[in-house]
Amino acid sequence: MGKAQRSPFFRIDAQSESLLRGGEPIALGRRAVALLRLLLERAGEPVAREALIEAAWPGLAIEEGNLSVQIAALRRVLGEAGDIRWIETLPRRGYRYVGPAIPIVNSRKSPSQAASAPTLPEKPSVAVLPFSSTGFGPRHRYFADGIVEDIITALSRFKSLFVVARSSSFAYKGKTVDTKLVGQELGVRYVVEGSIRKIGKSLRVAVQLIDAENAFHLWTECYDRKLEDIFVVQDEIARAIVSALPRRMEDAGRTVAIRKQTPNITAYDLVLLGNEQWRRLNQRDLAEARERFRAAIELDPNYARAHANIAWTMVCETFLETPTAVNLGDALQHVETALDIDDDDAWYHAVIAQILFLQREDDRAETHFKRAIALNPNDADVAAAFANILVYWGRWREALEWIGTAKRLNPFPPNLYHWYHALALYSGRQYQAAIHTLKEARPLHSWSHGLLAACCGQVGMRAEARAELNKFVEGRSREPRRSNRSAPIHALDLAAVRADRYRNARDRKHFLDGLKKAGLGA
Repeated sequence: MGKAQRSPFFRIDAQSESLLRGGEPIALGRRAVALLRLLLERAGEPVAREALIEAAWPGLAIEEGNLSVQIAALRRVLGEAGDIRWIETLPRRGYRYVGPAIPIVNSRKSPSQAASAPTLPEKPSVAVLPFSSTGFGPRHRYFADGIVEDIITALSRFKSLFVVARSSSFAYKGKTVDTKLVGQELGVRYVVEGSIRKIGKSLRVAVQLIDAENAFHLWTECYDRKLEDIFVVQDEIARAIVSALPRRMEDAGRTVAIRKQTPNITAYDLVLLGNEQWRRLNQRDLAEARERFRAAIELDPNYARAHANIAWTMVCETFLETPTAVNLGDALQHVETALDIDDDDAWYHAVIAQILFLQREDDRAETHFKRAIALNPNDADVAAAFANILVYWGRWREALEWIGTAKRLNPFPPNLYHWYHALALYSGRQYQAAIHTLKEARPLHSWSHGLLAACCGQVGMRAEARAELNKFVEGRSREPRRSNRSAPIHALDLAAVRADRYRNARDRKHFLDGLKKAGLGA
């Protein structure tokens, strides 16, 4: 592939609410940036005009022509990056973002952070960037992304490595990058780049390991294999990367990276497609993803990942409070099947831990969380989920440590991490810090507005508290209407589900007190 040339690429600065190209701000209004943020958050799925208008003009009644003007401005700016389709118009529905990933970063740093990039870990640190792909077609690129994700997962299981999470490394998808800049932004010493080319039923995978500090190529290899041999290729790539790194691990330690997959390539394809869907975290995509996973099990009843992912979609629906009836007993059965097949997978233990928490079996839940972390200390999502649960157990100090770990492993974190972080800060009575953390996330969901209202209520910011509370109440009231359910009679019941997760009555009261001070139930 040769040395990558530096090329300016886009990012959104969450603090200044501006779009940057190569670090320089672009002349684009904040409303257009707010629209782009929402489209990026829901990349690949339709976003209704109403939702876009609410994101850019909250609480205002405006003509749809204003939205069209801002979308046109976005297209002009993004189009300068080349002949790429970025924003798709869906007649009478809205818009959909179909362009390359654009990271959302926060420019506000502490004094120590402002002077330097994230500190390099003591362990060898690696980021695996998304591979370029040809021969798959636009609707099947998830397959190439899934191959890379499995390589990241395999590497992350080496306890002697520091491996950046998928969602941060994939922020560079579709970009021509400067590996030194990537190393600085992600806080890693080594970067893996590659390409995947599909020719009929064959694959050619080219990979290189680069020292980001000096752009020196430590290792490069090309693999020509049949499609069904992709698992062998993933294994070989993971082992080769580890072997090429300085301070390489002993051979005995490498076996932990290899996980049992499935011999059925169609089942594997179904799981990769389902993975793309569940990440959108909405009711329809979670349900469709679950059907993909069930279809994979029909092809291979011993496919552990498919069983665990069925359980995970049910966990997501429970936490998101979707109106569909979720059978946690069914979820538990599936994840237990996965663990029977492979007891050494960290993610399976994290899934069962969250099911047990929801069933109020806290001791067993913590045992599984600790097992997950021991198996894979590089899994940012496990660390973040553990942080969230620790808050409800009243252990907010520990939660702050774990969410800090998750954000270091995932330097461009998803919005959910900001929610977990802010919830822990709120429990610690660090209301201003919680407000700042929540404002790093865009778009804000109804519960983020609720927590913002509670924080503002606690510090006496009455006008701000009332404005955020109105958005919370409107969002929470809209959810039952969409599924033809009755809204709660008492306003405080809108917060009952989250409040009931707190095991300590004092923490539960504190959570509701903030909302009361904002005006809920008054």
